[in-house]
Amino acid sequence: MSNAMTEKSVPPSFDADDIIAWLRKNPDFLDKNPDACDLLFPPTRKDNDRKVTDFQSFMIKRLREDKDEVIEATREIVENSRANMNNQARIHNAVLMLLEATSFDDFVRTITMDCATLLDVDIVSLIVEIDSDVIPHIDLTGVRVVPSGTIHLLTKGQNAVLESNISGLDEIYGGGAGLVKSQLLMRLDISRHAPPAIVAFGSRDPNHFQPGQGTDQIGFLGGVIERCFRTWLSLPI
Repeated sequence: MSNAMTEKSVPPSFDADDIIAWLRKNPDFLDKNPDACDLLFPPTRKDNDRKVTDFQSFMIKRLREDKDEVIEATREIVENSRANMNNQARIHNAVLMLLEATSFDDFVRTITMDCATLLDVDIVSLIVEIDSDVIPHIDLTGVRVVPSGTIHLLTKGQNAVLESNISGLDEIYGGGAGLVKSQLLMRLDISRHAPPAIVAFGSRDPNHFQPGQGTDQIGFLGGVIERCFRTWLSLPI
């Protein structure tokens, strides 16, 4: 019994002829398992050895494919970096315009009108939650009133919500709702003495805003808007 178990535990041995014979029966092995090339040393090339040349050509092809993958990954990184820098510049320009507002009405118009152009979106709305048809201090186009509880429902309790492939809501965008196919809803925490509010950015491109996109830069813009509101309305935090 002991000898039988010992014999079973010894793995079968293969010599070079066995391996070559197996490869002849499985000529597509390297094609199906390209990583196996990393385990092999290329043979010394001989002038009359066509098979060595073919094997080296296979490895060169593999290296070229790896190089193409690296180039593509690098291109994506560069494009993403450029897009990020472009978005950052847009945010900075929007912040400067908000700070340059000469009146409260001018400040609100900058949010609802100028920011659409600066941030490359189609429509921007300021949504304020209040149980009245009139918002104190504000009576401007692009500012909309919604009843209590609406903002929590829209934002799902989050500070920023990104949505793609949607149909815009009249409650948010009014007559421009039909244009909106993706949106970013950014909650504003203006003051404990101010009603809940959000800024809604709408785009006709259904993929302009998508779940999972970064919100750090737009969050910075939101922080500036909150502080400007408190300054113009003399509100505490």
